[in-house]
Formats: sequence, C-alpha cells, structure tokens
Amino acid sequence: MWLKDASGYNIQYMQGRPVFIDTLSFEKYIEGQPWVAYRQFCQHFLCPLALMSYVDIRMGQLLKVYIDGIPIDLAGRLLPAKTRLKWSLLAHIHLHASAQQRHADGSTTGAKGSLSKARLIALVESLRSSISKLNWVGTGTEWGDYYDKTNYTERAAEHKATIVDEFLVQEKPRTLWDLGANTGSYSRIASRKGISVVSFDVDPGAVEANYVACRRSDKSDLLPLLLDLTSPSPAIGWNNGERMTLLQRGPVDMAFALALIHHLAISNNVPFSMIADFFSRICRALVIEFVPKTDSQVRRLLSTRSDIFDQYDQTTFESVFSEYFKIVRSCPIAESERVLYLMRK
Repeated sequence: MWLKDASGYNIQYMQGRPVFIDTLSFEKYIEGQPWVAYRQFCQHFLCPLALMSYVDIRMGQLLKVYIDGIPIDLAGRLLPAKTRLKWSLLAHIHLHASAQQRHADGSTTGAKGSLSKARLIALVESLRSSISKLNWVGTGTEWGDYYDKTNYTERAAEHKATIVDEFLVQEKPRTLWDLGANTGSYSRIASRKGISVVSFDVDPGAVEANYVACRRSDKSDLLPLLLDLTSPSPAIGWNNGERMTLLQRGPVDMAFALALIHHLAISNNVPFSMIADFFSRICRALVIEFVPKTDSQVRRLLSTRSDIFDQYDQTTFESVFSEYFKIVRSCPIAESERVLYLMRK
C-alpha cells in the first residue's frame, strides 16, 4: 500500500511523538504508477524543514499562508545556492520546481514518469535521508535561555512551583493551556498530574527545548506549540472554515499566564481590560502572575522606551481583572515582588 495524500495535518501528537491518524489515506499500490502524494509531501514536510534549516526558523510561518504546504518553486527561490550542490535537495526541490513549470498544464501531479517498485522505494529513502540531515540549533532566540537569566532566586522558584501545584490540586482541571510557557517547566507540573496540556510560546528556541524534553518523557501528555499571542492562530482555508481560530479551540478548564502580563501590557501596549477579556474567553480558571514595575525584568523592558504606562500597577490590575474573574487566592512569591493569583471566570 501507499499514501494517496501526504498532508501535514494528518499528523497529530501523542505523548510527545508524531502519530499518523488518517488511515483512509492508504490505498493499494499500483506497480509503475507515479506516487501522487510526492508533491504534497515535499510541500508539507521537505520544503518547510529545508527553509527553516538553511534560511531562517521563521520560514515555518509561511505555512499559515499556504495551507497545502509551501510551493516548491517558492522554496527553490528562497533556498541558498549551496543547496543545489546537495543532490537530494537539488532533485526534490530545485529540479522538481523546474519539472512543475514544464508541466504547468497539470499533466502530472506525482513523481515524474512511471515508477517501478524499486524506484519508488529509492525515492522514499532519498526523502528520508534528505530530511534526516536537516537540523536547527535553537541558539540566539529571545527566551530560549530565559531561566538561565531570570531574577528568581532558588527559593523563589521553588515557592512559585509549590503555589502552582496547590492551585492545580484545588481546581483539578482536565485541560490546560500554558501561555508564554517558555521551556514548559510549569506545564510539566500540570502534565505529571494527568492534565492534558498545550504549552504555547512565541520563541522557537524555547518551544524546541520543550519538545525535546517531551520526547525524552514516556508519558508526557503535553504538546509544545509555537504561538504569538499578539497574533494568534486565525481561521484559514476555504470559507475560513478548514482550520479554527485559537479562540474556537477553547475554552479550557485552566490557563497559565506566568511571567507574561508585563510582556503583553508593556512590550505590546495591550490594556489590562483587553488582556482580561481575552483570558475570560479561553479559560474557566486562570493562574496569572503579576510582575510590578520594580521587578528587574520590567525595568529591562522599560530601559529602551518611555514609561507611558501609568495604569500598570497591582491595584488597577486587580480592579480590571475583577470585572471578568473572581479572585480566589493571591499569593506573594517568596524573595520576589511578584504575586500569583488564582481566578475563576
């Protein structure tokens, strides 16, 4: 048998590992026929990974524009010239793009020409080899090494983890979104309790480190995803109905917003009222950390801009969030000026 389509959307994650879920994509192999899913596999897997490896990790964001994968001719133009010296990328991307242009009338959709079983196996092994050689090291990203630079003392970090654990025990959520999760330290506290966790962060280096940690765990029900909260996943596809927005995928039982509020309110100029409204739409309970202006991380954010945030204070924060949530508990974090809140919608 072989696959009649090779969409990346046919892959879901279970316990940190990719699983192929669309059994209806299998059909009987026909000797001598071209593999009809070849182009789609290149668009969904090889092209994005090659661009992220050779050009920039942010090239993966093109998949939000091209729902059926990054066009092969576009990938060929964006990749550096040195990739033409690598036979596998030359064949599967550069020459493939040229062949597509020659057959722009749609006369062929699969691998060029007829394929014997031996040639088909060689094609698949070539694709496997090409992808296995692609790599990306998450260095130089903004928050990938956050916990190496944080202003938490060891005591403060331990106390924060204890408070988070207590809130989880108290609320007993089944589903949780950790927003601004960094490398997933607090996501794992929830995951170890059997909670289904999606761990979001804007930094690809942090998400990569989180994913690697998940792969090392045998029973982690935790999914690390790249997400910019200031521009969350939109509805895409035909009639804006093929892929749901982030908001449509909620609400979940609980959300974490740890060491996040100052990035939204100060770095991105989002008012407390808009932040509270957003959280109220995605979760039933909220664990949120307030970080005051006197905190070193906030001072660092303000060091390169004017302090126009006269409403950024704990009293205003509590007042605004109380319009959307009931504040159940507030716990100052030891050896810091930060406060953790447990709120219910």
